[in-house]
Amino acid sequence: AGPNRDLSKGTREQPFWDEHAAFIDQLVDDGFILMGGPLLDEGGSLLIFNAEDENEVREKLKNDPWSKHGILKLESVKRWQIFIDARK
Repeated sequence: AGPNRDLSKGTREQPFWDEHAAFIDQLVDDGFILMGGPLLDEGGSLLIFNAEDENEVREKLKNDPWSKHGILKLESVKRWQIFIDARK
């Protein structure tokens, strides 16, 4: 969570939710975000991107309204190669 996230409110109650959701939906439509969701035990979220490197992820997410308003903070980016995939 970023420094301006209101921890007393749920995700969809945060300021700029509609703008953030529209931004994320567009990244999904563009094929940049493949899947994601909240971490149930730790707080925060996990997103899987189709990106060349960490810089590409950071560049795209800096335009997220939640990033601009300090509600979202990108903690880390880890490279991952899929070896097993049961999705059809």
